Amino acid sequence: MTLLCNILWIACFGWIPALSFVLAGVLCCITVVGIPFGRMCFNFARLCLCPFGKEIVYDRHRSVSKLGNALWIVFIGIWLALEFIIEGAAFCCTIVGIPFGIQYFKLAKLAFAPFGARVV
Repeated sequence: MTLLCNILWIACFGWIPALSFVLAGVLCCITVVGIPFGRMCFNFARLCLCPFGKEIVYDRHRSVSKLGNALWIVFIGIWLALEFIIEGAAFCCTIVGIPFGIQYFKLAKLAFAPFGARVV
């Protein structure tokens, strides 16, 4: 079932969040300081291509993740999260699109605060 959902996800504009993370990764990698942010964006772009059957778990005990999230939110996170929330709301307007909208909301949470997150 997850394979079918992932195929439908890619066919129904699921490639847009992956493209957004790739674009954010390229923008981050322009500077030397932003390379860790860019590498993280590329990893999350892979998650965006097949989000069904995967969960995101957060580790809130690391101070590095708090500092990284603060910098991320200010420069990139708010815009990516806003994009995913708008797309998720658009998909939730129909009954068929609700599972896809839920995945967009999951990705919005990840886009807002990605440091300290693990994909399980």
